[in-house]
Amino acid sequence: MERAEAAPATVMQPYELSYSDLVLLSSPRRRPLPPSSSPEAELSRLDTIKGSVMEALGPGGPGLLCVRDVPEAPALRRELLPLARRLALLDPERRRRVLQVHQLGTDVPMKDPHRNVSSFAMQLRYAQGVELAQSEASSNINSLDSKMDNINMNVTMEFQDKEFDHLGFVFKKLGSLMMELGLGLARICDEAIGGHELEQSLVESCSAKGRLIHYHSRAENLVLEQDGRRFRSKRGIAKQKKVDEHAFCNGREPRLIPQKKTIGGEARSCGSNSTLWQQWHYDYGIFTVLTAPMFLSPARPPEPNSNLETSAAGVKESPCPDGLTYLQILNPIRNNVFMVKTSPESFIIQVGEAADVLSRGKLRSTLHCVCRPPKVDNVSRETFVVFLQPVWSKTFSLSDYPMDQLLSYPEVASTCLAEQNRMKLIDEIQKTVPPLFSRLKDGMTFAEFSRETTKQYYGGSGLQSNGLSDLG
Repeated sequence: MERAEAAPATVMQPYELSYSDLVLLSSPRRRPLPPSSSPEAELSRLDTIKGSVMEALGPGGPGLLCVRDVPEAPALRRELLPLARRLALLDPERRRRVLQVHQLGTDVPMKDPHRNVSSFAMQLRYAQGVELAQSEASSNINSLDSKMDNINMNVTMEFQDKEFDHLGFVFKKLGSLMMELGLGLARICDEAIGGHELEQSLVESCSAKGRLIHYHSRAENLVLEQDGRRFRSKRGIAKQKKVDEHAFCNGREPRLIPQKKTIGGEARSCGSNSTLWQQWHYDYGIFTVLTAPMFLSPARPPEPNSNLETSAAGVKESPCPDGLTYLQILNPIRNNVFMVKTSPESFIIQVGEAADVLSRGKLRSTLHCVCRPPKVDNVSRETFVVFLQPVWSKTFSLSDYPMDQLLSYPEVASTCLAEQNRMKLIDEIQKTVPPLFSRLKDGMTFAEFSRETTKQYYGGSGLQSNGLSDLG
């Protein structure tokens, strides 16, 4: 099957906000002015930065920005992200054990051999940051070791799982740090908009969802599908044997079990041939905070008939292909497709639809997808994402929301893409992205909006019912 051609995108480097300025802007009364600055000059500088933040996140901007120079973040990122690949390619029983120890779950069908994404999730609480700061990493690791003992693992299993000793601690530590970034940005936006709607909505929710995500390489997809066929074949042989034995015992002729036709082969394997790892969608929360992705490849070519866990053992970090994140966004004002480029140590913060509505259109949610690097079959993508959402009972009012934004639909200017690619992209978006007005009604709670959004994207008859949800 031929791979679809990727629509060319303009490279975009988002506005970068330094961590120190985020702290100053989000808590001005508690932070003294730098000694080298006069009060007037510093206030003017911060006002300019605040204006740039709102320009980046507002209706005329891309709906995202980057935060750089965050303390501790680079080391935490480098420790956590490679574990996404290790977990994704782990033996299922061993993976179940590791996830149980660290209180992680998975929100994708891990038995599906045609999956493009493996994801590992945990609910994060705002109080966790304080708790983790007050405890040493060693004490956390010791507590994890004791949990391992409690589920009666033998010495060999404990030794095998040592590489994941820090998993739960680093997941929570980095997640709490990212939650604080989102909370600080909410305060900045609230001050610019007026009121405390965004910050209060986040604080009331008390928690966020963290997801450690592995985007499978095409080479991994082929092995997963081979393993899936091998498993189905073994299961079929075992089932046929039982039928034959039953027939023999009852004096009947054995009969062949009819083979089920699956949609797994041709139709769903096209996922690995697609140029997209994740289809176009909006996140429906307030903010989505993402690490810059890490790209990994096998340290040596996989041997014939080798299993995934063996190939996962030797890995090396690949330079970010073309220096890009392969996060693609559509800017509705500039009617253009952009490929996001940022430094490996930065965080990306995107606006979700809840923030769009709660801010009465002062912030603009980001339509985005994740695409595969072209002509590279053995590179996977690792990232860590925290979805910041309002409390489920939060009620949305559309009385002050601009109706033109509610009823608008993304367009792509003919000047940015060749006409054929432009029409293909518009058609793809219209087929896979349900418009906001079809999912949100005045007076809906966030829980109702969430259910309706998930249903229209991924429900039984949803536009992306064969996809994997990356919504937040």
